[in-house]
Amino acid sequence: MTTKFSQHEDVKKLIEISSGLNSEGGDLRFKKIMHRLVGDICNLIDEFDITPEEFWQAANYLHTLGGRQEAALLAAGLGLEHYLDLREDAREAEAGFGGGTPRTIEGPLYVANAPLSDGYARMDDGRDQGRVMWLHGQVKDTGGQPLPGAIVDIWHANTLGNYSFFDKSQSEYNLRRRVKTDADGRYAVRSIVPSGYGCPPDGPTQALLDRLGRHGNRPAHIHFFISAPGHKHLTTQINLNGDQYLWDDFAFATRDELIAEPVEITDPQLSARRDLPHPHTEIEFDFVLAPATQPLEEQRINRLRALQE
Repeated sequence: MTTKFSQHEDVKKLIEISSGLNSEGGDLRFKKIMHRLVGDICNLIDEFDITPEEFWQAANYLHTLGGRQEAALLAAGLGLEHYLDLREDAREAEAGFGGGTPRTIEGPLYVANAPLSDGYARMDDGRDQGRVMWLHGQVKDTGGQPLPGAIVDIWHANTLGNYSFFDKSQSEYNLRRRVKTDADGRYAVRSIVPSGYGCPPDGPTQALLDRLGRHGNRPAHIHFFISAPGHKHLTTQINLNGDQYLWDDFAFATRDELIAEPVEITDPQLSARRDLPHPHTEIEFDFVLAPATQPLEEQRINRLRALQE
């Protein structure tokens, strides 16, 4: 076509009606968003001369994506989850509310209500023969003062790159724990060094990435939710230095300030004091929580998450 069909007056009217702009009731902001979205899709069809068959292939893809529950995985892979983080960073900096450990993506594999311990927890069930890891650190405020009683919610993959709950071969809440910091704001866990993982090779996310000529691999990493009264909830993760995908993470989660250095502990006395096998790997990482400017900031965002039955 020589002109954009989506700009015809009858098409514009169709989009207005379909998005509810001509109807009473409903949510006006939502109507405006849908009007823009439907209009942009129509413009996209025009610009790339998308055929009906291609359109329905896309619709079928959405069916498959939902059926495999990979929408959150795809959002990470397309950089949209990272974009939200960058936008929040910019918004806070503009308002003068920056500071604290950087946020980064949550990812799709959190499970609520992991066991809660005081100060220390063992995360693994002993079945995985991976390298023993001693992960510890301190939670502080922006003034450098420790935050006792902060909740450090930790989850990570096993040596095969799989997460409990989603991997039914693992025990309940394996490699998932919550730790309440001690009087000095410190936390410590015994676990195993995690491995990175790739998107399910037969899934819709990897199929889309293949069309883009991209891989779907993540470096080895450890997820955290960290919260304390009066402070902003922190969603973040640390990536382990030395991983081949450290700066080639398909989910764009790596940030300079969130790279952790695994250290091999060769002192048998230190292993003995920690009651750990010798040798083992140590990862030390401290977190800084920024003050909340409103109560809502103390809570994590509301999104669909798994819940252990």
